[in-house]
Amino acid sequence: MQANHSRESLLKKPGVQTLLASLICILLGLLVGYIALLIINPSGATEAIVGVIKNFWAYSKPEKQLKNFGCTLVTTAPLLMCSLSVLFAYKVGLFNIGAAGQYVAGAGACLYCALALHMPWYVCLAAAMLAGAILGAISGTLKAYRNVNEVISCIMLNWISLYLVNTLLAPVKNPTGKDTFTVASQNAGALLPTLGLDGLLNQKNVTLAIPLAILVCVAIWVLLTKTKLGYELRATGLNKNAAKYCGMRDRYNIILTMAIAGALAGLGAAMLYLSDFEQWAVTQASVPAMGFNGIAAAFLGGLNPIGAIFSSYFIQHITRGGANVDMNMYCAQISDLISSVIIYMCGFVLYMKLFMNKRLDERAQHKKGGNA
Repeated sequence: MQANHSRESLLKKPGVQTLLASLICILLGLLVGYIALLIINPSGATEAIVGVIKNFWAYSKPEKQLKNFGCTLVTTAPLLMCSLSVLFAYKVGLFNIGAAGQYVAGAGACLYCALALHMPWYVCLAAAMLAGAILGAISGTLKAYRNVNEVISCIMLNWISLYLVNTLLAPVKNPTGKDTFTVASQNAGALLPTLGLDGLLNQKNVTLAIPLAILVCVAIWVLLTKTKLGYELRATGLNKNAAKYCGMRDRYNIILTMAIAGALAGLGAAMLYLSDFEQWAVTQASVPAMGFNGIAAAFLGGLNPIGAIFSSYFIQHITRGGANVDMNMYCAQISDLISSVIIYMCGFVLYMKLFMNKRLDERAQHKKGGNA
């Protein structure tokens, strides 16, 4: 009896519930992906799903393993910032689906400063944060003063940002292709400082972005849980009218929240593009998926800044592991399908937690009735 009580008490803890819910969603996502592979071509399904899970471990040579591990780390940093952007706004009662557009604005600002204005990396980083913050503040202002749903305004601003950035970066496009010039070829001073792991990881793009992203996570956790401002922001999200009655600046808090969320997404873009890992395609007609994947990473991490570190890495691990699927057996989009299914399942973390709480409450009521 005592053991059952202890187990139920453990299952009631939010951290334990988040971990269990995330693991269940991950397993369900992998299962659905595996079923899709079986339907298409059962002979290579097991090898394909194992390759997705292994990611860099699928390579036999240590140097290739380290290089691909480095690539996963490079793409984890921007996803982590987008995840923080979403969860920060969600903690204050706002759904920042505009992280994708704020990410785009940050990419445009940092690349324009780097390639057209030849600014140093720290100025480019600040410009990206400022651009994302401005875009977020626009949605926040519309919400605060005109009660415009932030989801609607963010979606519209996503597309406005994309085409504005394409236009802005057209003058710095490489004439031989559709992408912008590499930062290294035009302004090496705009590249983020490396961590000196080029020899170990065989990857020059492993930069300051990785430890910086972790520090930002800790800072956001402290802000939300240990400061007066964080308390006011969360109180505004829980009940705007009550917060206003208590003397809190509800409109200011909404605008500030969206501005901080936007700055985080913009910072994520700078972490990727100022590492010269990839370039911006000025002809692209779709918003990059990084901002949208941040939604899944935020929920998979239980809307906790520290949990977001692990969930962001996992999503990038699976996404990059999709490249190991045998394209002779499956179409090129199968890796994206597997990754998408897993990311989609991540959205059910909160539902899983609610389901577990409901079941635990029902068991507690049943035992109480039996004892009576």
